Amino acid sequence: MTSAIYPGTFDPITYGHLDLIERSLKIFGHLLVAVGHNPEKTPMFSAEDRVEMIKQVTSDYTQVEVTKYSGLLVDFAKERQVFSVVRSLRTTTEYEVELSMAVANRQLNPNLEVVFLTPSLEYTYLNSTTVREIAQFGGDITPFVPPLIAENLRKRFTEAKGR
Repeated sequence: MTSAIYPGTFDPITYGHLDLIERSLKIFGHLLVAVGHNPEKTPMFSAEDRVEMIKQVTSDYTQVEVTKYSGLLVDFAKERQVFSVVRSLRTTTEYEVELSMAVANRQLNPNLEVVFLTPSLEYTYLNSTTVREIAQFGGDITPFVPPLIAENLRKRFTEAKGR
């Protein structure tokens, strides 16, 4: 069974991420959703919380495994003996960033292939930052995230306002 890694911050996971997971499973028999630590981002939820939320919203997919990792993706892939990475491309700006990372990863591990998927049309402009901003100001995020995620975001912002 061919496996792939779908790395990301997933802060929070959105319907766009879930769409990519579903579509990746049409290509790969097993998908490792890897919650990474990005030092350039300050996540709203801990890596452990994000892993748990993703496990809950992907529980219907027996071919999905969720874990966290830190360090270089190529090292994590080598450790897990996975040679394919799935990435989403929404915009030309993302293309430039993702291409640079793919080239760097290929230099570090020539056996690692990156598969780029474009999002389904309805998720083209959806991202976690936008979801957090809408939630922060009390907007309706139910079109963008599963109910569990919407509830966790609502709780987090309610707690933050209470401080």
